[in-house]
Formats: sequence, structure tokens, C-alpha cells
Amino acid sequence: MIRATRVAIVTGASGGIGGKVIRRLAADGFATVLGYAGNKEVADQTVDDIQAVGAPVRAVRANVTVNSEVARLFDQALDAFGRIDAVVHCAGITPLSLISKGDLECFDRVIAVNLRGAFIVLSQAAEHVANGGRIIAFSSSVLGLSPPTYGPYIASKAGVEGLVRVLARELRGRSISVNTVAPGPVPTDAYFQGVPEVQIESLRRQPPLERLGRPEDIASMVSFLCSADGAWVNGQLLRVNGGLT
Repeated sequence: MIRATRVAIVTGASGGIGGKVIRRLAADGFATVLGYAGNKEVADQTVDDIQAVGAPVRAVRANVTVNSEVARLFDQALDAFGRIDAVVHCAGITPLSLISKGDLECFDRVIAVNLRGAFIVLSQAAEHVANGGRIIAFSSSVLGLSPPTYGPYIASKAGVEGLVRVLARELRGRSISVNTVAPGPVPTDAYFQGVPEVQIESLRRQPPLERLGRPEDIASMVSFLCSADGAWVNGQLLRVNGGLT
């Protein structure tokens, strides 16, 4: 076991935003545990990048919809580093479908990964994060736009926002902050897969700051929330979107 001063678990850390988040926390001095579902090649590359700068890191494959696998993720973090100080739950999927289609397979899959997965991860985090720690879940600024085809996704993320508000109150007495980060459009493969270029250009023009977000923008907010400066922010929804909504 490596005794680390601060330890963070990041789920979905093989994704575009999750990958930047875990790299930023490693640069901030955290020992990190990379949770990923299936992309081992990207997960291994992320581990190599973090180790190259001398930061302790472990990768654990875990499906966030399976309670036993998430429990194993937390157990391995404790076995490796002896404590958990921050949990950042980035894992999620974004399949799109019109509500009028009644595609229950799509709906059930989104709810399973995005909402059930969040519930499982938040439950484990509430049990294992050290007093004074941080728990951060991800929603999306798309909730403020309510575009067609995003019904299942928005339903799942609205549920995540509700879980965070409740958990912040349930952890009274432990000095643990629980917050939600809601990025605006960020040009990652997961977000823009199949989206026409004309629609991407429209999204680029909408924020007053007149650009799309970058994974680094989101990682900076997570870094702030995990720092001493972010200790007084609790039970909040933070829209990181350049003023889009």
C-alpha cells in the first residue's frame, strides 16, 4: 500500500472530460484511481501519462451499473492508497431518441448507466470518503436547453441533480461537500458523435463567450471544488458553459 496524502477516484476516466479531470487532479497532488468501463487502451494510456509525471495511479475496470464492481473499485482504491478523499463521477452515456418513438430500450439503458450508476457510486462514496472530503457528480447544461431527442438523457441527469442535493444534506456532520458540475457542449467523441457540423457551429456561437467548452475548462472547475478554496460550496449545481444557459 502507498500511503498518500490525498486520494481521488474518477469514474469514466477513459473519456474526454474524465481523462482531463484525472490528469488535473494528479497534477494537483492527488493519488488517483481511474475507473473505466471498457476502453482499456485509453485507460492504459492515461495511466502511462500520469505515471510519466511521477504521480501514483491505479486503473480499475468497473461497470457503474453493477454494485459489486463499484464496491470493488472502492476496495481497490483503499487497498492501494489507504484512504479516499474525493470521488468524481464522470461516467455516462448520451444516446438520443425522440420521446414520441417510445424507445424503452434506449430509455432503460440511459437510466441504468446515468442514474442507477450515479446512485451506486454516490452510495459507495458516502460510505468511504473521508471526513472533509469531496463528492462530485456530473449533469449537463443541456437540461436548460431541452432540445428534441434528449428526453431520456435529461431525465437521467435531472435525477442525478436530485440525488446530489439530498446527499449533501445526508452527510451533515462530516464536512463533506457534494456538488454537481453541468458542462455545456464540449467537443468530445461521446458528445458530438453523429451531430451535423452545422449544429456544432450553431452551438459554438450561442454562448456569450462565443466558443465551445474544452475538457480543461471542466477539469478546472473540478480542481477548484476539490481544493481548500472550494470547501464552502456544497449542494450546488455549477453550470460550466460560458453563459450558454
